[in-house]
Amino acid sequence: MTTGAGDFELTMEELRVVARYVVESAQEVLPVFEEAVPGDPRPCAAVDAAWEFVNGARRTTLQRVTALDAHRAAKEAPAETTRLAARAAGDAAAAAYLHPIAKATQVGHILRGAACAARVAELSAGDDPDVGDKLIEQARRRATPVLIDVLGRYPLAPTGRGRVAHLMSTLDASLRASR
Repeated sequence: MTTGAGDFELTMEELRVVARYVVESAQEVLPVFEEAVPGDPRPCAAVDAAWEFVNGARRTTLQRVTALDAHRAAKEAPAETTRLAARAAGDAAAAAYLHPIAKATQVGHILRGAACAARVAELSAGDDPDVGDKLIEQARRRATPVLIDVLGRYPLAPTGRGRVAHLMSTLDASLRASR
């Protein structure tokens, strides 16, 4: 089975590989959000929805709704670390709906979760960039050949001014270099 029309095809199995990669990063930083905002279940629901898809469930509106809800939670979060953790959770659920169109913005759906997790770790370590760089290296090693192949169908990650954008671009370049 393939996804809808686009510039290329993505199979459900490829989407599951991408979603697994993103949700693994989101899972790592979810406790940061849950400790800061214990009454808000939205990022956890997005992570759970992503795992359902990764583990073989059909992609449904559950992934879309929980992704949007987690991104809303990110906008309402009290600190940068909690915003980034919620955003990673939203990206994990949204990965089930990665579009097969050759636009750099789609790369964010693949790599931003790992970049957000790296930035959370940096901030938690007193804004130490070495901590983030180490986590980006771990994310590079965690990438499977299938994930790297899917990433290669897209243009380079969009450049940005912020640290998350820099981390995402660094990860993108290192994954493409490993092809």
